[in-house]
Amino acid sequence: MSSIKTITKNTKFKPVDYWAKIPHGIWMREATSVAVDKDDNVYVFNRGNQPVLIFDTNGNLLNMWGNDNLDNNIRIITDSYGNSMQFWKTWFTRPHSITIDHENNIWLVDDSGNQIHKMSKEGKNLLTIGDGKKAPAQSGNMFNQPTDVVVSKTTNEIFISDGYGNSRIHKLDKNGNLIKSWGKPGTDPGEFNLPHNLALIDDKEVIVCDRESNRIQIFDTEGNYIRQWFVHKAVAVEVIGSGENARLFIAEQGPTTGSPQRGVENVGNRIGIYDRYGNRINRIGSKKFGEHSDGFLWPHSLAIDSMGSIYIAEVSYTEWGKYQNPKKEMISLRKWIII
Repeated sequence: MSSIKTITKNTKFKPVDYWAKIPHGIWMREATSVAVDKDDNVYVFNRGNQPVLIFDTNGNLLNMWGNDNLDNNIRIITDSYGNSMQFWKTWFTRPHSITIDHENNIWLVDDSGNQIHKMSKEGKNLLTIGDGKKAPAQSGNMFNQPTDVVVSKTTNEIFISDGYGNSRIHKLDKNGNLIKSWGKPGTDPGEFNLPHNLALIDDKEVIVCDRESNRIQIFDTEGNYIRQWFVHKAVAVEVIGSGENARLFIAEQGPTTGSPQRGVENVGNRIGIYDRYGNRINRIGSKKFGEHSDGFLWPHSLAIDSMGSIYIAEVSYTEWGKYQNPKKEMISLRKWIII
């Protein structure tokens, strides 16, 4: 990230329309998550027939993996919200999150599969954490629909947010052995109301998007609470820079379908850029949600490349497309660049 100048209030971004070039025969039901490797290749974990799609910076498809089923057979499963949905029969039950660590390993979170997979760039399985069995809800045991993973550059320790059916952060050693867990259900400092996404600042502070409490919480790597601030439906965070120049890119979801606030201007569905203390420096996205060029439908993940370009994955079908009549695919992968 060394080529990125420090983001300030004067930094300007603009959207790049129709960035990803997806060939005929590839169905990207929705891009749940996105990550960028050291070469600025963009990895998209999606709920279509090829779970991992790899693009160059111009949106050209370089590789794909995650499905040995050439007949594109499908299955019906119930998602985290109790909705029955169609999924392809692939290596994963329900793609949720992707992370690329400092050694260019690919980490994939399968929330309904209750597993975390460490993969090579070519799709070889290097490590699987979890036996696939769902732990009792709110028991604190691994896992009940985990949501995200991040890896320390200095210790290779693994931090996992667990997530939809738990209110815990798990800390593991590099081999996937549990060291400790912290958190419990609630809205007080140190408690969680759906810990959805994780990041690290300088490998010293763990940032947690506590989505349903509309906040960011920050802990040390032993799980001691440090500070927090409000972010509407904080759903994903990515960090660039270090020290006083650290910048936190935080995705905000909007009001859920059925809420009287759905579609109201200036309520979520944007990306905020903060310093490490919670001061908002910049923001991208229009004030109102939608498929328009500078709008968002339902941000779920984001990643930053070496030029400061922002990639945003949206679970737009789950939150919006499936409610349309007829149901339809909607924009779920966007790119913004610095101008």
